[in-house]
Amino acid sequence: MLLPLLLLLGARPAAGEEEPSGGAACGPCQPALCPALPARGCALGRTRDACGCCWRCAARGALGEGEACGPGARCASGLECAPRPGRAGSGTPALALCVCKSHYPVCGSDGVTYPSACRLRAAALRAQRRGQRGPSQRRKGACEQGPSIVTPPKEIWNITGAQIYLSCEVMGIPTPVLTWNKIIRGQHGVQRLELLPGDRDNLAIQTRGGPEKHEVTGWVLISPLSKEDAGEYECHALNSKGEATASARLTVVNALHEIPLTQGNGAEL
Repeated sequence: MLLPLLLLLGARPAAGEEEPSGGAACGPCQPALCPALPARGCALGRTRDACGCCWRCAARGALGEGEACGPGARCASGLECAPRPGRAGSGTPALALCVCKSHYPVCGSDGVTYPSACRLRAAALRAQRRGQRGPSQRRKGACEQGPSIVTPPKEIWNITGAQIYLSCEVMGIPTPVLTWNKIIRGQHGVQRLELLPGDRDNLAIQTRGGPEKHEVTGWVLISPLSKEDAGEYECHALNSKGEATASARLTVVNALHEIPLTQGNGAEL
């Protein structure tokens, strides 16, 4: 009586395994006996077999990211079938789509930031089909990049006694440090940079993070304006990957009629 019972237990699926199609029972999972995957990878990704043991290439009918899924339609490896509601009042029924299981950006070995691990995997498969070495995941999160100027400061014309501000928006990974300089030019180019705010009573610097992640916005506020404030102001961004600069000129006059009409294009009054 004991021997038949042991044989019966050995034929039952292991914990977490499912019955394969056709009614055949799953035996104990032995990964060493699983067939090898193609050397160039699987065009549609990989998925577990019906017993949940061996990896195999997803079938031709496996669905890609963003495709509608449902009973009998399996999403490719790394994807899951998730419901997506229809538009209210449109009569469109709710849909289920294949979406990536990871919802965070990843940094590839090629230095490119991918929106998800699924996008990186797709890029790697495309490269493999061309006979090239595809990117692998270097780490979670976006790749490091040097600063770039998103919104540079603008040229400004205004009168003495007024209040003005220059603004600058930069981004980079890691988040850059933003500083302001006043460029003092001589006959032979740049003579020196004056780090602001210095000891000026009428000038203030303000910086805050945003509006997007890894972005910084900074302002120079000058009030009241004087003739000595005229000149070129530089926005300087720096992180471990590099630096970037952008500058704009501030012109100060005594009366509004001294401002040329042509300065209305791209200049602030």
